[in-house]
Amino acid sequence: MPDRPRILCLMSSSIDGGLHASRYTSSPDGTPKEWSAIYEALHEELGGNAWLVGRTTMAEMAKGEPHPPAEVGDVDPRQHFARRDAARYAIAVDTKGQLHFRGSDVGGDHAVVLLGNRVTDEHLAELAGDGVSYLVSQGEQVDLKASLETLRAELGIETLLLEGGAAINGGFLAEGLVDELHVVIMPALDARKDMEAIVSHGAEGLKGRARLSLADCRRLDHGAVHLKYDVSAA
Repeated sequence: MPDRPRILCLMSSSIDGGLHASRYTSSPDGTPKEWSAIYEALHEELGGNAWLVGRTTMAEMAKGEPHPPAEVGDVDPRQHFARRDAARYAIAVDTKGQLHFRGSDVGGDHAVVLLGNRVTDEHLAELAGDGVSYLVSQGEQVDLKASLETLRAELGIETLLLEGGAAINGGFLAEGLVDELHVVIMPALDARKDMEAIVSHGAEGLKGRARLSLADCRRLDHGAVHLKYDVSAA
């Protein structure tokens, strides 16, 4: 067993791999609202004591505005864990320190932010003042492997649901940090030339980086299908 948490990547997709349900074709089998309910039910079924998304998704959920403190005071430039006993953690990758919160929780789960080393003391003080936990990587980019190991050691996170955007999912897969891939395929198409897929990894893609082995396939309500793959390094 690795020192990091077990990572389950959970995504929903159109048949042609599109990420955004608002752009799907319609279906007589189901609606976006019904498909969203299916996804949320699977999220709960898979369990885990943490979930992770990117900055854009977390910003939509946190709904915070910048509110730096009048005085910075002493801030830990490396890490700050406001809670170590949460039932579940809401984790965001925010390399440049652009996320803002209204409090310490997102949807009832304690907020944790993974940051690059260019983040300012003012931003760290804002996060700490809101009761949000943070972890700063040594480099400009977030060190995913090291961050995951720290989260397991410090917060006891054993299973994490990766529900990021295409680039974050691709980054985890490229580094061999995903153990299972769960895709809920909806009976719809995206078909736009510039559609955002559930996984991307720059110009080189993921060839030679990951191997998928089908572990399970089941039909869900409203025309959806759940595919489960075991993931291993290529």
